[in-house]
Amino acid sequence: MATQRELIRNFSIIAHIDHGKSTLADRLLEHTGALDPREMVDQVLDDMELERERGITIKAHAVRLNYKVDDGRSYVLNLIDTPGHVDFTYEVSRSLAACEGGLLVVDAAQGVEAQTLANTYLAVETNLVLIPVINKIDLPNANVERVKEQLENIIGLEGREVLLISAKEGIGIEKVLQAIVTQIPPPRGSYEDPLKALLFDSWYDSYHGVVLLVRLMGGGVIPGMKIRLMSNEQVYEVEQVGFFTPKMVPAKELSVGDVGWITAGIKRLRDTRIGDTITEHHRPTAQPLPGLKEVKPMVFCGLYPLQSAQYGALRDAIEKLRLNDSSFSYEPEISEALGYGFRCGFLGLLHMEIIQQRLEREFDLELLTTAPGVKYRVTTKEQKAKEIDTPSKLPPPQQIAKIEEPYITATIISDDQYIGAIIQLAEERRGIQTGLEYLSAKRVLITYELPLNEVIFDFYDKLKSVSRGYASLDYHYAGYRDSDLVRLDILINGQKVDALSMIIHHSKAYTRGKALIEKLRELIPRQLFEVVIQAAIGSRVIARERIPPIRKNVLAKCYGGDVTRKRKLLERQKEGKRRLKRVGKVDIPPEAFLAVLTAEGRKG
Repeated sequence: MATQRELIRNFSIIAHIDHGKSTLADRLLEHTGALDPREMVDQVLDDMELERERGITIKAHAVRLNYKVDDGRSYVLNLIDTPGHVDFTYEVSRSLAACEGGLLVVDAAQGVEAQTLANTYLAVETNLVLIPVINKIDLPNANVERVKEQLENIIGLEGREVLLISAKEGIGIEKVLQAIVTQIPPPRGSYEDPLKALLFDSWYDSYHGVVLLVRLMGGGVIPGMKIRLMSNEQVYEVEQVGFFTPKMVPAKELSVGDVGWITAGIKRLRDTRIGDTITEHHRPTAQPLPGLKEVKPMVFCGLYPLQSAQYGALRDAIEKLRLNDSSFSYEPEISEALGYGFRCGFLGLLHMEIIQQRLEREFDLELLTTAPGVKYRVTTKEQKAKEIDTPSKLPPPQQIAKIEEPYITATIISDDQYIGAIIQLAEERRGIQTGLEYLSAKRVLITYELPLNEVIFDFYDKLKSVSRGYASLDYHYAGYRDSDLVRLDILINGQKVDALSMIIHHSKAYTRGKALIEKLRELIPRQLFEVVIQAAIGSRVIARERIPPIRKNVLAKCYGGDVTRKRKLLERQKEGKRRLKRVGKVDIPPEAFLAVLTAEGRKG
């Protein structure tokens, strides 16, 4: 039987990384009896090993909680647990669109940070009712009054009652549940309306096919009903519907206001799009829900197996992984230096790291990752525009009219004592400062426009380093801008090594090229012939290093005699080395390709 709409509360937990979101979710499950004590583990909704290990939420989850109040009424609380990292902002926005309210969780020791602010803005745009919660009040360095002041001054939650809790110790959890029931409004909509459901997550299940995670905005859905995905007009017949408790539990129907799952024999994950509207085929809704957009990869890199024999295993692993994550793209790629591999696109650096680690762990592969890059927009002198994601696709300089690169708007929150170091770091990365304001006596918010290419390497690590861990970063895409970019090639004995090529700003080409070939000189072992390493822009060499050959002492057997005999032996050796250099292949170890990612390769 469908739950009365007035007794349903749909909410999310909004927090910066490591502010206790998953731990609070655990306590809510525990307090409402969703799981037996023997089934409880830490971060129960984070079912991936990587999520638990790194303390982050990578995939969205939904769980249905039953909560009885003192007057005997039983409420259904639908907790939609969202990813916290900036790479998954679109997923977060769709999950928030499925809610009426949210718990804004802030660490009592850390205070308001960049992602807290960014996700709060998303929640405000979605018209969510926010309940401020200060977590970790049991910590010795907790400063509740300072955090309350930040919530009032920075986020503007004046006069709201702030809940003080410790998710780890279970303090204040009952008050959180009561606030959800009393402050968050019930869902709107009518059961009589045509079916209108928001698809906010999907994944592939080997038994059911694609599982759709939905929130019903109107109408209802039952097994046997024909549904339509409005973005591509595909029609399917519903096989099963149900809820997460957090186990998958089948139900007779899903009604307006419910959050649950649908299976309909969908075979391919790419047929479903996050943010799509699902409606009934025979009685469709007039308008789809707003906010649907195509999620495009922002960061690109090459993935190659260390052993060429593992190429087939890597291809199968990528295909299987994409069944559960349609947000990354891949296409086969051949490199002269690295052999067969794949060019992959990701939402961001963390997403790239997660996919790489999952491939290595879950499929037992050893991978080599080339330097991450972004997608550039190139306009030729014939006024033809095209997008490129790898240096090898860049046309020759004489054919290029302009190159545009993606920019981001970065929001950095830090203590004021680190302002100088942060500004210096951002200026080194070609940043343009657009704002600097004090949020409180010692807390400052700095806004910069930065080229994405300058951020994807080690900007976050450097930011944490110069601020001693106090600064937090959030960013969003700000469009393309014209830049003075060139292709930097690395040549070894006159041969281009495509895996080491990069697109770089002209002002940094010499410094980066020089640093890179110096690193390669250290890493490439000496050969029987001379090895010349060059950095070049087009046909112009801008830096050069030389690895001398290993020499055998051919004069060791000479004792006395005419000097002409010695000269003859040396000339023969010299000629042999010249001939060997023409046919000899330089052995480049895998570490040389990783040198692009090191600090030495990033100087300037």
